[in-house]
Amino acid sequence: MPSNILNKFSLYKKTCFILGGCGLIGSEIIKTFSKFNSKIIILDINKNKANIIIKKFNKNKKFIFFEEFDCHLENDLIYKFPKILEKYGCPNVFVNCSHPTPKDLKYKTFKNLKKNILDDYVKVQMNSYAWLARLTAEEMCKKGISGSIILFASIYGLVGQDLNVYKGTTMKESVPYSLIKGGIINYVRQMASYYGKNNIRINCISPGGLKGHVKDHGNNQEQKFLKNYSKKVPLARMGEASEVALCTLFLASEASSYITGHNLVIDGGWTII
Repeated sequence: MPSNILNKFSLYKKTCFILGGCGLIGSEIIKTFSKFNSKIIILDINKNKANIIIKKFNKNKKFIFFEEFDCHLENDLIYKFPKILEKYGCPNVFVNCSHPTPKDLKYKTFKNLKKNILDDYVKVQMNSYAWLARLTAEEMCKKGISGSIILFASIYGLVGQDLNVYKGTTMKESVPYSLIKGGIINYVRQMASYYGKNNIRINCISPGGLKGHVKDHGNNQEQKFLKNYSKKVPLARMGEASEVALCTLFLASEASSYITGHNLVIDGGWTII
């Protein structure tokens, strides 16, 4: 392949913030971005996991850094994030693949839903996504940076949850999840419309089910769920976090220079039928 085409995927001299960088998807994004010469700042609450990632991918070069950041904390959202921007400079790429959630998860179903839990979900997840993306875009405007902002939603921001895949498992539906993910998808469209004049691209990624741990359900997915889910996917399998990371690289790089306001669905065909 000609080098000028490969160069379109390069992140050389680009600063990339990865919020939720210690998670299943985030760690794969860091692994991928590190191979394309970017400076990476991990924003996460898991310092131990971040140190493992840095040791694994830094390879004696000081291009991966960690800042402890908690989307649950108003102080971090309002005061700490601007300080991080000042410390590392405005990012060329901002990726938010975090999934902050309240603690009382048993109250997120239709039957057991509590108003304060719903409020907490929206505040800690959807509002933090919206606020931090806005702060980043405004900083890009001030610095004259033609940046890329990538927010993570889900196929369940597009379609309702298929409760059949939860049969025979301990998993349940989540009222806030679809509400928030649908909101993020349209917020991306609104941001893209507004910031396009500044040549700032804002896009969304909506993954389907992935192999690996499920947030709030431990490290091992239930075999019954894996079987139920895979049966409905046209490609007949779960996705890999590495497949999502490669698509994130595409949206972060100049290879996608004329794409904004888009929701990239990575689901093996789940939402087409």
